[in-house]
Amino acid sequence: MHVSLREVRADDLPFFFEHQRDPEAARLAAFPSREHEAFTAHWRKVLADAKNACRTILADGAVAGNIGAWTDADDRLVSYWIGREFWGRGVATAALREFLLIEPARPLTARVARHNLGSLRVLQKCGFAVLGDHSCPAPKGDAVAEWVLSLPPPAG
Repeated sequence: MHVSLREVRADDLPFFFEHQRDPEAARLAAFPSREHEAFTAHWRKVLADAKNACRTILADGAVAGNIGAWTDADDRLVSYWIGREFWGRGVATAALREFLLIEPARPLTARVARHNLGSLRVLQKCGFAVLGDHSCPAPKGDAVAEWVLSLPPPAG
């Protein structure tokens, strides 16, 4: 499967919306699905901020998900969301490897729900190392246990 990245276009957003509505994907991400209005407002804000790096993930030309980086306090964070129909096919790993070529920030931080072992493995295959864990508040009240990972600057 050929995986590539491109700038996000407006016609990608319906795919992203459906991907985030998948109950199993939302459970693994430990992030509740947004209703359409909230989803659209979120993406308008993300795309309007020039400091954010956002890309559409294509797998054999089909919209497979999205990947991006943003700054939160002192951390530059990376995150991705892959449509379930593309899981288990190496799409997330290939997309993250490609994204790391265009995102220069190091260290780069990622957070992944502790129960999301597939995403943990993707990050580790791309050179991220577990720094530790913590709990963060979840939108629906329960705390989410997460691994915190980092991709360090190159040695030397």
